[in-house]
Amino acid sequence: MIIGLTGSMASGKGVVADFFKKKGFVYLSHSDELREYLKGKKLEITRENLQNWGNKLREENGNDVLAKMVSEKIISQQLKNVIVDSIRNPAEVFHLQKTLKHFFLVSVDAPTEVRFKRMLARNRESDPKNLKDFTRVDARDKGKGEEKSGQQVGACMKLAKFVLINNGSLEEVNKKIEKLYEDLLKQIPRPTWDEYFIEIMHSIGERGTCDRGKAGCVIVKDKRIISSGYVGAPAGCKHCDEAGHEMHTVIQEDGTQSKHCIRTAHAEQNAIVQAARFGISTDGATLYCKMTPCYVCAKMIINAGIKRVVAENYYHGGARTADIFKEAGIRYELLNESVVTYKNMK
Repeated sequence: MIIGLTGSMASGKGVVADFFKKKGFVYLSHSDELREYLKGKKLEITRENLQNWGNKLREENGNDVLAKMVSEKIISQQLKNVIVDSIRNPAEVFHLQKTLKHFFLVSVDAPTEVRFKRMLARNRESDPKNLKDFTRVDARDKGKGEEKSGQQVGACMKLAKFVLINNGSLEEVNKKIEKLYEDLLKQIPRPTWDEYFIEIMHSIGERGTCDRGKAGCVIVKDKRIISSGYVGAPAGCKHCDEAGHEMHTVIQEDGTQSKHCIRTAHAEQNAIVQAARFGISTDGATLYCKMTPCYVCAKMIINAGIKRVVAENYYHGGARTADIFKEAGIRYELLNESVVTYKNMK
């Protein structure tokens, strides 16, 4: 479940975020991405700078630039339960909805006077100190008078399916958040067969012994797993986590170079060999894997009689694989277009 948080200034979004953190959710924030950007430019982190530079980034890179930063983290790190704070532009909402499965937007609000008192109580240096300034900053935050690339919290709040009004005590709002959590859980459907086997593939991949790519693979026939494999050295040989990587430089046709660890056998290879070792037919089966199989694995998959390949992410060297699968009549399905990268790949 990916929960997006938007809402008025000092409405209590932090209380909502803290609740979900205690439930094991990973906390990410568009504002934190922006703060890191300001730090890199050695700029003072004030609300005004966050607003101004947020607007500038959107103007230069698109209104969904911060959402792209966050979604790339979620996908590349395969995060499952995440709360994304500080959503301020509708384009960010649309990007997260399109990119992330089970994304739900929650709006948090409270009366102006209540929010102003809370802001005074938290006593942050950059916060407005009187109601007039608070109202002015709040209006800008909501998007009144702003261009589409500016703060558009008000428009985001209208897009939220779930609304929490935080106008009471901490105990009262926690009860509301608990009810909200129950309502959100009801929105998660039963996983499809593909989702089911992909999740199992993730668990198998954790057994991988090369930290550059802990990938797993399952081979399925008639909705039953007939074989599995993960990245690891041949039986009886030392693994990367014992002997270190065995790096090999590959020069591509365009002259670019990439580095690969060749100590291990790929997850797809190990799954196919495992089936062969125990006399299990893979003819007509479906193979689930972390990324587009490499060209060598692709040829093994074809010769093993496997007819469908479901890859969660794209492999940077997977163009030839797609071509040979098409030629051999293999049904190849790519779930995400994000490219898997490794440490020291170049």
